[in-house]
Amino acid sequence: MDVAPEYVQSAFSQLLGCSLQRLEAGVAEVSLAVAPHLRNRGQKLHGGAIFSLVDIAMGLACSSSHGFEQQSVTLECKINYLRAVSDGEVLCTARVLHAGKRTLVVDADVVQGDKLVAKAQGTFVAL
Repeated sequence: MDVAPEYVQSAFSQLLGCSLQRLEAGVAEVSLAVAPHLRNRGQKLHGGAIFSLVDIAMGLACSSSHGFEQQSVTLECKINYLRAVSDGEVLCTARVLHAGKRTLVVDADVVQGDKLVAKAQGTFVAL
């Protein structure tokens, strides 16, 4: 999917170091490398960084589903953290499960290699 950079990147995603890997209709893959500023006190990738990665990927999946000219925002999101990450990179794949006129339901997996790090589901509202 060919989309202008200003539609797929925000200042916040750049600050985190997120990198768009794939974008298709209703699907987005975004990666994030572990960096010193993203670590918690235990020196693991901070859960907030993982959650932000999920939210960014889900938002892009929504935009690729309904069109980048229409804005959507997170209404709610639930996440389960399954594995700590010490180094390397994680990849979030977000998929739109339901795209209604007003709301979209999105599922996301965060993996490191073949290991599931986090699982999330969210609802977005089209503005």
